[in-house]
Amino acid sequence: MDNKKEAIIQSAIEVFREKGIDKATVSDIVKGAGIAQGTFYLYFSSKLSVMLSIAEVMTEKILKEIQENVHDDLPFDQKLKIVVDIVFDLTKEYRDVFALIYAGLASTEYMQEWVTIYESYYAWFSNQLEQAKADGVIRDSLNPKRTAEILIGLIEDAAEQTYMYSHQDDSKADLKKREVLDFAGHALGFSLV
Repeated sequence: MDNKKEAIIQSAIEVFREKGIDKATVSDIVKGAGIAQGTFYLYFSSKLSVMLSIAEVMTEKILKEIQENVHDDLPFDQKLKIVVDIVFDLTKEYRDVFALIYAGLASTEYMQEWVTIYESYYAWFSNQLEQAKADGVIRDSLNPKRTAEILIGLIEDAAEQTYMYSHQDDSKADLKKREVLDFAGHALGFSLV
């Protein structure tokens, strides 16, 4: 990613966290990024258009963490557990950033571009499901692509309910993770230990 664009995105995250979306201005963002206001508009059409890039950065962060920790030689149930743990951990750590992203994207015309941001995440998960299906670990009748989208939605929604809406403690988060894993295991046709 271009250094100026990256500086704008990082500054936007900080400004949005500090001032909120409504009170933040492009001037605040460019000041934090150390660039001229005209430079901002080379990359983004408005302060809200930065939200897509922030969402992309966060999705890349999740996928990078998953790829670094989920090794090919692990059984599928362990891979799934690691994915759930990572999504919950990152949602807890960056709950204010995720809240900003959802608020910002919901108030713009960019919400439909969410799927594009998730394409590589969906593809990775779909490949894992395809392999588990080929190995006979999960039920043969499922569609890996659609199932990947559903499972990612399930895991992220459970993590958001836990940390963005109710700020539950770690013991309740662990129970929620277990329920997600049990539910996913039944849906996929295997039991998690």
